[in-house]
Amino acid sequence: MTITILIVDDHPVFRFGLRTLVGAEPDMQIAGEATNGAEALALAERHMFDVALMDIKLPDINGLEVTQRLRAIRPEARVLVISMLDDTTVFHALKVGACGYILKGASGEETVRAIRAAAGGEAIFSPTIAQRIVQHFNTPLLPGSFPELTAREQEILALLAQGLTNSAIAERLSLSTKTVRNRVSDIFSKLHVSDRAEAIIKARDAGMG
Repeated sequence: MTITILIVDDHPVFRFGLRTLVGAEPDMQIAGEATNGAEALALAERHMFDVALMDIKLPDINGLEVTQRLRAIRPEARVLVISMLDDTTVFHALKVGACGYILKGASGEETVRAIRAAAGGEAIFSPTIAQRIVQHFNTPLLPGSFPELTAREQEILALLAQGLTNSAIAERLSLSTKTVRNRVSDIFSKLHVSDRAEAIIKARDAGMG
């Protein structure tokens, strides 16, 4: 059986790489290419395909929204996210109907294996993404923790409550400072606090720190 593939990515060099990779496989063929979300949805209306290779950061519509809308158009099709984002985006992708999530740094062999797995009905993840998922479900809730926060956000909040700086948290959790800064901003938003001091007070009141 030939696996038909829709490529959705705005980077021409990456699309070329995927096209070349797929073209070398006798059981795969390209059904179409889209450079943005609107093109992807228009192609989905006109063409059948088995697997969509979906980027997250598209220039018009977020890839997560495209995934959800594409699945409504073609519920039989599978969506495999291929992204540079190694964070909690994977959970959002699964919620909107993606069957897998691999990183753009994956080898050609890993990418081809992931496409075949997706077409065969499997859930497939890059090793680092799979580790994140396992960690998420294995991390116990902290006493007085906030259910609106992800496990990683709770972990960061607990370290905030201990007085650690963003740089220190980044080093402790093997994350970039930018990633920690973004997570801290998300925590402020979810806890409805305006600054670090308020977040720390809330965390300590809940038994963290």
